[in-house]
Amino acid sequence: QVQLVESGGGLVQPGGSLRLSCAASGSIFSLYAMGWYRQAPGKQRDLVARITGDGTTNYADSVKGRFTISRDNAKRTVILQMDSLKPGGTAVYYCNADVQAMVSRRQYWGQGTQVTVSS
Repeated sequence: QVQLVESGGGLVQPGGSLRLSCAASGSIFSLYAMGWYRQAPGKQRDLVARITGDGTTNYADSVKGRFTISRDNAKRTVILQMDSLKPGGTAVYYCNADVQAMVSRRQYWGQGTQVTVSS
């Protein structure tokens, strides 16, 4: 069994910062790409940022220059530093990981953490 546990969401004013963290645990043989997605009410879930096992990153155009994704392979953790947040950033943020478990390789999702950007 593989679990992704997120933390760090909350309420922040426009222009503020938040730091999201996601830790992977369980029967993990290899941990490949990890990323963050977000889903606003009534909208589809979209990629925010992604980082491969060797540290290659890609970002949604809307967050480039404001968000930074990083990972600690030893701790099996991925971090999303969000700066200069805008009201459009209000959404549930989900951690995602491509995991080779003992039996198979598949995508896993966290339970989601709410981020609200409002004054």
